[in-house]
Amino acid sequence: MPTGYRHSQNDVVYEEDQYELTEDGRIPIPYRRAPKYQDGNTIDWLHEEGLERERNHALRSQAGVRGILLPALESVRMWFIVIVTGIGIGIAGAWLDVLVKWLGDLREGRCSYGFFYNSNACCTGLDAGEICQEWQSWGDYFNVHSILGHSLLQAAIYVVLSIAFAGSAALLVVTYAPHAFHTGIPEIKAILGGYVFDAFLTPWTLLVKALVLALAVASGLSLGKEGPLVHVACCMAHFLLRLFKEFRNNEAQKRRVLAAAAAAGVSVAFGSPLGGVLFGLEELDTFANESDVMWRGFVASAIAAVSLQWVNPFGTAKLVLFQVTFVSDRWRAFELIPWVTLGVIGGVLGALLIRLNVEIALYRRNSILGEWPILEVISVSAVTAAVSYLIVFARVQTSELVANLFQECDPTKGDYHGLCNPTATTQNVFLLCLTAILKVVLTAWTFGMMVPAGIFLPTIGIGACIGRAMGLIMQSLYRAYPTAWIFLSCPPDPSVRCISPGFYAVIGASAMLGGVTRMTISLVVILFELTGALSHVLPIMICVMTSKWVGDYMGKDGIYSVWIAMRRYPWLPPVDYRDKGETAANIMKPLSQVVVIEDGVTTVAELKALLARYQYHGFPIIDKHTEFVGYATRQELISVLDLLQLDDSDHDQGKICTFSQNRMRVPAEERIDLSSALEDSIIQLRKEVSQELVVNMFQKLNLRQILFTHAGKLTGLVTKRDVVDLLTSHFPHAAALSQHPHHSRQP
Repeated sequence: MPTGYRHSQNDVVYEEDQYELTEDGRIPIPYRRAPKYQDGNTIDWLHEEGLERERNHALRSQAGVRGILLPALESVRMWFIVIVTGIGIGIAGAWLDVLVKWLGDLREGRCSYGFFYNSNACCTGLDAGEICQEWQSWGDYFNVHSILGHSLLQAAIYVVLSIAFAGSAALLVVTYAPHAFHTGIPEIKAILGGYVFDAFLTPWTLLVKALVLALAVASGLSLGKEGPLVHVACCMAHFLLRLFKEFRNNEAQKRRVLAAAAAAGVSVAFGSPLGGVLFGLEELDTFANESDVMWRGFVASAIAAVSLQWVNPFGTAKLVLFQVTFVSDRWRAFELIPWVTLGVIGGVLGALLIRLNVEIALYRRNSILGEWPILEVISVSAVTAAVSYLIVFARVQTSELVANLFQECDPTKGDYHGLCNPTATTQNVFLLCLTAILKVVLTAWTFGMMVPAGIFLPTIGIGACIGRAMGLIMQSLYRAYPTAWIFLSCPPDPSVRCISPGFYAVIGASAMLGGVTRMTISLVVILFELTGALSHVLPIMICVMTSKWVGDYMGKDGIYSVWIAMRRYPWLPPVDYRDKGETAANIMKPLSQVVVIEDGVTTVAELKALLARYQYHGFPIIDKHTEFVGYATRQELISVLDLLQLDDSDHDQGKICTFSQNRMRVPAEERIDLSSALEDSIIQLRKEVSQELVVNMFQKLNLRQILFTHAGKLTGLVTKRDVVDLLTSHFPHAAALSQHPHHSRQP
């Protein structure tokens, strides 16, 4: 074996990392290596933070200049990862927008002078409302002059390309990267909360998801790219972390960088750098206690936004995705009535969409549909394309639809499918409501199929349709009854604009998004950065507040919390838990159900058999009289046994394992000392404490387990999984999509 390595059962450890060499001036500070967690485990934060303090102390205790340079070098490496991640996700997000636009336009036609030009690039330099002769529909390109033939050819190519894009995306996901499906935000929330899921962040997952995301969005399926971009950004950061050995098994530092990457992903998805930081603060719950994490997220978001603007995928030289220009910055008090109504509708529809999505996910899991994921995607994409082609507002990409619904009517610009025609208000309201209903059903089904799928954009599209319909209704009422008392604050001349249907679409979008995700502060900031509607922040806040209240009344959890509960990820929601007089004994696993190691009784052979039989993270140590001795992690036990280099003889395998200092009862030649495997910091409580205290300690201290003792005797334990089950007990479908629904809860 090469010099400089020491092999253990789970991994290879560099001796340099132990800080044991003194020839070069290093101070020999005791340092235990970080444990190598397996996927499916949760991080022991007390252990990790202790190791991090030891490591930082060891770095700063180096003799001479090394004590200054080593910490600075590590800081430089950390900032390098953050900055490169921001640049990478900014450029990737920009080119993703370009690719999606080209593929989406390809379903309807092509540019006459360049196949790889999208409709915007093909028609640059034209005045507003001017017809673009260079962009040809497929019927024109193939010189089909019959109206029926032209329509059939357009519809056929539209549907076939939609199926091809979606089918290719599903095939790549199922074959090469199963973790590349869905949005990724539930998993990222769980990972940032301490769940170990490295298979979710592999370079192969990054490559496949970035590619198939463009195909999935361009196929016209009712999904968006926003959530998956957060996953892509975290994959980039994880890949960069693997390049530096000091970060590979450093779970605490790893999650601080992933939090910054998640903020950068949101920043690119919406062109909202502030919204990205607030999203991490509110939805990911990662910045609350550490200002340096928020600072890294801020820097990553800003750099990602600058990179996005530098590539300039929209050709506007602006970050604002849906630039809105309202007739006036003034809004009137009577409009609060329809706006609050939109908030109520958004809350109701959001809760309905979540329930519908849950029922479809359960049906998919428990029926034959789950065995044919590619066929499901092809079938849904065919239905989506065929139905959407018949409805003019559903035919285009959702981003294009939202951009036009947010716009005000301007005589100098073209009328988007008659939205500004006052004689077609009834037809437009009907078509908008029909589009919204269709998108609710399609989004509920699509969100969960084996393709990357974000929920933000389709939800915004649903809300924008409902909001624009409400705005058209209010505008029609004002034109019909300009002197009514409710319109007294408006000019008496109905030809003068008073009501802004475009802003009603913004209000509707915020209401629907709030009802589905239950976001508040970050949602408001994302929306005004998304639209530039800074003067109308107060109405957006009122609407989001209303939709959240209504949504919470109809269902406690947002869409991400629901999927976390169904997949049974060990994530603790930051809720204020209140018990009803229950104590910790109600959720505690009693000693009779806990796998323990008996100090001075268990032999080496029995200990190895126990470690092979149970894959728990750790085990309590007790003596013959259930006196609590300590707690040892599985990793430390394996490491200590490995260091002892015991052979397979009956003598070595029959030695007694001792953990306490009182070893007089076992002769020295018949025992081995494993006291170094004991954890330094273990939380002990009495089972009579309140459940509320136990839950708060798990939430605020990021604990993995709490042991309960009485008069020095072990009585039981509570794990993070027990607390998660307690907090999700109100949800009837918890663990319904779990891969291991019966996994034991011992740590």
